[in-house]
Amino acid sequence: MAECKARGWHEVDVVFVSGDAYIDHPSFAMALLGRVLEAEGFRVAILPQPRWQDAADFRQFGRPRLCFAVSAGNMDSMINHYTANKKRRNDDAYSPGGRIDLRPDRATNVYAQRCREAFAGVPVVAGGVEASLRRIAHFDYWSETVRPSILVTSKADLLGFGMGERVLVEICRRLAAGRPIADCRDLRGVAYLLGARETLPEHQWHDAACDNRTVELPSFEQVRADRIAFATATRLLHHETNPLNGRRLVQRHGDRLLVVNPPALALDEQGMDRIYDLPYTRRPHPRYAEPIPAHAMIQDSVTTMRGCFGGCTFCSITMHQGRAIQSRSPASILREVRAMAADPDWKGQISDVGGPTANMYRMRCTRPEIEAKCRRLSCIHPTVCKLLGVDHGPTRDLLRRVRETPGVKSVRVASGIRMDLARLDDAYLEEMARHHVGGQLKVAPEHVSPKVLGLMKKPEHHTFEEFADKFRAASERAGKEQYLVPYFIASHPGSGVQEMIELAVFLKARGYRPRQVQDFIPAPMDIATCMYHTGLDPMTMQPVETVRKLKDREVQRALMQYFKPENWFVVRKALLEAGRKDLIGDGPQCLIPANPPKAALQARRAGAQGRRRGDPTYVHAEDAGVRPRGGLPCSPADDEE
Repeated sequence: MAECKARGWHEVDVVFVSGDAYIDHPSFAMALLGRVLEAEGFRVAILPQPRWQDAADFRQFGRPRLCFAVSAGNMDSMINHYTANKKRRNDDAYSPGGRIDLRPDRATNVYAQRCREAFAGVPVVAGGVEASLRRIAHFDYWSETVRPSILVTSKADLLGFGMGERVLVEICRRLAAGRPIADCRDLRGVAYLLGARETLPEHQWHDAACDNRTVELPSFEQVRADRIAFATATRLLHHETNPLNGRRLVQRHGDRLLVVNPPALALDEQGMDRIYDLPYTRRPHPRYAEPIPAHAMIQDSVTTMRGCFGGCTFCSITMHQGRAIQSRSPASILREVRAMAADPDWKGQISDVGGPTANMYRMRCTRPEIEAKCRRLSCIHPTVCKLLGVDHGPTRDLLRRVRETPGVKSVRVASGIRMDLARLDDAYLEEMARHHVGGQLKVAPEHVSPKVLGLMKKPEHHTFEEFADKFRAASERAGKEQYLVPYFIASHPGSGVQEMIELAVFLKARGYRPRQVQDFIPAPMDIATCMYHTGLDPMTMQPVETVRKLKDREVQRALMQYFKPENWFVVRKALLEAGRKDLIGDGPQCLIPANPPKAALQARRAGAQGRRRGDPTYVHAEDAGVRPRGGLPCSPADDEE
C-alpha cells in the first residue's frame, strides 16, 4: 500500500491475488496481466501469496473499485504441492527460498472465499491454469472424486479460462463504465453459473465460423455417477476447443446451469507484441530477500510464441493456451533481447528461446478457411496434416538474428523439441547442433510402445530413432560431442508391465539411464485423465488398461530405472511374472544380474525397517511426476524434481 500511496493512489481498481511470488517477468501470468491492465490505465495492486488463514491481507489495499482477480498461480496448486504418489513436495519453485507453506491447497477456492470476507459485494473473477482446467465437472486425482466446476466451490462471479489478457481488460472496462458483472457474460473465454431462476441468455458470436449452437454436457450428477457419461462429456468438451468454431457449452449442477462460452480468439502478431513490449523489469519484487527458483530458471529466457497443436492427451497446454500458435514478431523479440543486453548485470547468455515447444514458431494452417472448420484435436497425429505449414525458416532466421545481437554471447534452446517436425528440416537440425545445444538436447518421445504412443497422441517410435540419428550426425559435422536427453513417462494409461519392459529393453540397448522418473499425474480435464478415471478412451469409447495402485506405479518406475541396484528385487519379480526370465542374467541383453547386488540387499533391509517404523517415504525417493504443461513449467526437463 505504501507503493500505491507513492503513486498518489488512494484506492485501486483491481486487486490481483496470486499463489506465486511476484516476479515482473512476462513468463509469469500475474506480471503479464498486471502490466496489460496498467497499460489500459487501470490501477492494479498485486497481492502475492497472501496469508489465507483470515481476510486481513485481503483488506490491505482497501476496497477495490472494480474487482478482485484471483489465480492459484502459474500451476494448479494441487500439482504444485503433491507428487504422483500424493506425497507432499519438498519445495515450491514459485516461492521465495522454495518454501512450501506459502499457498493453500485448492488456492483459487480459498482466495475467492477470503475476497468475499474482506469486501462483500466486490466482484470476484477467477482465472489462471487451475481455474481453466477445472471449469467444468472434472476428476480430481488427489481426492479420487469427480468434483463440480470450480465456479461452484469458489463461488466466483465469473471465470476467465485460457489466456486472459483481452477478457480481463474488457471485464474491467465494463465494470469501470458502471455495468454489473453479469453484463460480462457474453464475452468469449468466460464461464459462469446461472442462478436457479435465471434462464440461458441468447448470446450470439459473429466474429468466427461458430454456428452459435449450444452443446449440453452430461450433468455433474451424471458424470459423477457414470463413467460413460464422464467420457462423453470429455469428448464433447475437447471437440469445442477451436475458438474459430467452438460452441457454447452448458452443464447442469443441481438446480443451477454452468455456462461455458466459446474460447477467446487467438491473438494476432500485433496483439502479442503489445503484451510482450510492456516495461517488465524481469526481476522479483525487492521485498524478497531469498531467491525464487522459478526466476532463476526463466530469467534469461525469451518467449517467442504460445499455444500448441500437438494435442498430447496428457498435456494441458491446449486446454489453457489453445491450439493455434500465436507468435511475436522478430522485431519485438529482438527489442527484448537488446533490452537484456543493455542490462549491466546480464552475463550475455540466453537460456531459452521458445515457448511450450521450441520449434512451432509461426507455424499455422495454410488454409484459413479449412482451419475455421477443423475439429481435429492434433495437427500432427497420427500424421502431420498436409495443410500445416511446417517451415522452420522463420525459427532459423530468428535464432540467427538473436545470436548476432551485440552483447549476446550464447543462445541455448531449452524448450522441448518437437521431433516429428524437426526431422523434416535438416537445416534446422544443423543450426541447433552447431549453435544452440549446450551439450544436451531435451526431447520427449515419452514411450516406445505403439499402443501407448497412440493413446498419448505421440509420434511412432521410429520418429525418435530417425531424429536421434540425424541429430548425432549433425553434431558430428559441427565437431561437437552432444547427447539427447529423452524423457519417458511411467504409468500412463495403456502402459502395463509388458509395455514398460519393452521400454526398459530399449533404454538398455540405447544406453539411456534416466536419472528422474516422469510419473503420470492425471491433471483435471485432460483426455488421459479421463482414461485413468473411466478406463475408456473418450474418443473411441474403447477400454484402456490403467495403473491405479501405488505399488503398481512403483513397479513401472523401477523398470524404467532397472539399472539401480535398489530396484533389483522389484524388477526381478516383474520380469518373472511377465515371463521374461531371459532378461535376468549376465548376458548383454539382460536388464539385471542373476544375483542381487549388495546395494539391493541393503535397500531391502532399509525398506523393511521403514515399514516397521511406519515411515511412508521409503517407497521411492525420485518421484517427479508429469505436470500439466501450461504456462511454467512447459518443457520436459521442467518435470524434474
